[in-house]
Amino acid sequence: MLYKATPESPRMFENDFIDGFSRIPAWVVPAIYVPAVTAFVAVGAWSGVGPLALAAQLAVGWLVWTLMEYWLHRTLFHWVPDTSWGESFHFYLHGVHHTWHLDKLRLVMPPAVSISLGIAFFSVAWGVAQALAPWLDPTWVWAYFAGKMLGYMVYDLAHYYVHHFTPRTRVGKLLRKHHMAHHHNARFHDRKYGVSTTLWDHVFGTYAA
Repeated sequence: MLYKATPESPRMFENDFIDGFSRIPAWVVPAIYVPAVTAFVAVGAWSGVGPLALAAQLAVGWLVWTLMEYWLHRTLFHWVPDTSWGESFHFYLHGVHHTWHLDKLRLVMPPAVSISLGIAFFSVAWGVAQALAPWLDPTWVWAYFAGKMLGYMVYDLAHYYVHHFTPRTRVGKLLRKHHMAHHHNARFHDRKYGVSTTLWDHVFGTYAA
């Protein structure tokens, strides 16, 4: 189903087909990644990894994701190449979100992009697992990557939630305040990069209370 341009979700591309694919409802993320996470954990268990090891591998994958989330937002997403196409590159990658931050259909990454990146990242993890195989059983890669996918899913849904709902919990209120300051306070445009957690902002000195 393609979503058409509206005043709340303006057109990005002249081509209707491409423009339609730039709008993704948030429910698509769990629809894809809950089964994917479950399948990867199941493969890890089928490979002989015990419950405690699976949980540890999942947690490490999630932690690695949160660091990726922080650094991608801090570097790539806010990078404007000094070229004729630099402004357009930045707008299509991330600037669109800052410009139309209330657009409910442009808060999660299109599946074609997230799945392609996921395949690339898994290929790297698989290569590392094979390189370390003489010293470390490569079965760790399944639950580890499930943790990264779970972290990505939580990030996308948390991002949607803090923009379009009013959190009631202390953690939810903190994350919303943190992210809204990044969007709407000029003092914090180069601070407060974490979305699903403020951990790495504290570690790298970009929390800025």
